[in-house]
Amino acid sequence: MSTLLSDLYEYLFGDLALPELMRQLAVIALCIACGWGLSRWLRKLFTFAGDDGSVMHIGIKSFVRVLTPLLILVLLALARLLLIRLKLPVTLWHVMIPLMISQAAMRFVFYVLRRIFVKETTAGAFLQLFEKVFATLVWVCVLLYITGLWPDLVDYLDATTLPLGRHKASLLTILQATASVLVTLIIALWAGAMLEDRLMRLNTMHSSLRTVVARLVRAVLILVAILVSLSLVGIDLTVLSVFGGALGVGLGLGLQKIASSYVSGFVILLERSLAIGDMVNVDRYFGKVTQINTRYTILEGLDGIESVLPNEMFMSSPVQNYSLNRKIIRLATQVTILYQDDIETVLSMLEKAVIAVERVSDQILPQALLLKIGEDGLQLEIGFWITDPENGRLNVLSDVNRAIWRVFKTHGIQVAHPKRDIRVMDERSFEQSVSGMASSTHKDAQSAYNAGK
Repeated sequence: MSTLLSDLYEYLFGDLALPELMRQLAVIALCIACGWGLSRWLRKLFTFAGDDGSVMHIGIKSFVRVLTPLLILVLLALARLLLIRLKLPVTLWHVMIPLMISQAAMRFVFYVLRRIFVKETTAGAFLQLFEKVFATLVWVCVLLYITGLWPDLVDYLDATTLPLGRHKASLLTILQATASVLVTLIIALWAGAMLEDRLMRLNTMHSSLRTVVARLVRAVLILVAILVSLSLVGIDLTVLSVFGGALGVGLGLGLQKIASSYVSGFVILLERSLAIGDMVNVDRYFGKVTQINTRYTILEGLDGIESVLPNEMFMSSPVQNYSLNRKIIRLATQVTILYQDDIETVLSMLEKAVIAVERVSDQILPQALLLKIGEDGLQLEIGFWITDPENGRLNVLSDVNRAIWRVFKTHGIQVAHPKRDIRVMDERSFEQSVSGMASSTHKDAQSAYNAGK
C-alpha cells in the first residue's frame, strides 16, 4: 500500500535529482525565514504601550500567539501553488504543512487555556501536564497522518462499538462527541474571560455590577455551549427535564446551603452592599474584601490570612462595612487620671497630642471628654477619626496611646489606679478582732429578734 512516508522516501532517495531536492529545501527555508521576520515586524507594529482591554487589542494579543507558524503556513501554501503552476515537485509540502498546522493549533490552544484558567503569570501543575499530554497527542496524530496510518485508525475506531444502555456507539462517535463538548466549552469560557476582562476595566460601572454581569454572561455562555454541544452530538434535549427534576430534589434535600450561598452572592453583587476593597467585619472575621464570587467571598485580614466565607453568612449575619458610603470612622481610647490634676488642662493636652498622630484625620478634630468621676480617679475618653480603616485600627490606637503616655510623662501627670489599705495583725489581735465581730453579730441578731416580738 502506498503511503505518504513511502512516497516521500521514494522521492528523496529514488530518482530525484539533487538540484530538485535542494530547490524545495531552499524554498521551505525561505518561507520559514520570511514568516519569522514578518511576525517580528507585525509584533512591533501592533505593540501598545498599555493594555487598554479593547476588543482590537485582545484580538491582536490572541493572534500574536500563533503568528509565526501561521505566517509560515500561509507562505508555504503560496509557494506550493507557485511550484505546482510551474510543474515542479512539492512532496516535502506534505510534511511541512501538517507540522505548521499542528504548531499553530497547539500555540493557540495553550494561549486560550492559560487565558481561561490561569490568573497569575505562571500555570499550574495540572495545566502544564495537560499541555504536555495535548502536545503529545497532536504529534502522534501528525505522525499517523504522515505515515498514512490515519485512515486505518479512523476505520478501526468507527468499527469498534461500545454498549450504552440499549444502544451502541462507536469509539469514533464518542471521541467526536467529547471533542465537540470540549471545544464549545473552551470557546464559551474564553469568550467569558475576555468579556470579564473588558468589563473589569470599565470605570463607569460599579465594581459589583461589573462582577455580577460577568458571572451571569459566563453562566449563560456555558449553558448555551452545553446545549449546542449536546445538539451536535445528537442527544435529545428533552432528557434534561429528568435532570432538572433530580436537581430540584437535590436542592430541596441536601443542597440548601450551597444554593443559598449562590443566591446570596448574586444578591450581594446586585444590591452593592459589598465591593472589592471594602473593610468589613462579619462574625469574628475582619479584613478587606479581595474577591466576591458567586458562592463565597474572600476576606484578607490585617495579618495576611485570607478567609473564605460563604455568601450566606453576609446575608444572615450583621455586617459592619467600614467603607460602604464613606471611609472615615471614629476610634476612641480611655484613661483615668488623679483628682488633683487640672481637668481642663489635661483635656486640652490630650487633644493636641492626638491630632499630631500621623493617621489621625484633621477633617474632624479629636475630642477629649470627661466620662465619669470614679472612685479611683477621673475617667477620660479621647475620640478621634481616621480615613484609612483598610490600614488597621490597632496600630493607630497604639500610636495614640503612646502619644498620650509621652504627654503624661512630660507634664508629670499620673495615671490613676485602684488603692487598697493592707494591715498586718499578730495572732492575738486577730483573735480579739474575730471575737469582737462575733459578739457584734450576736447582739445584732438578738436586737432583731426582740424587735420582732
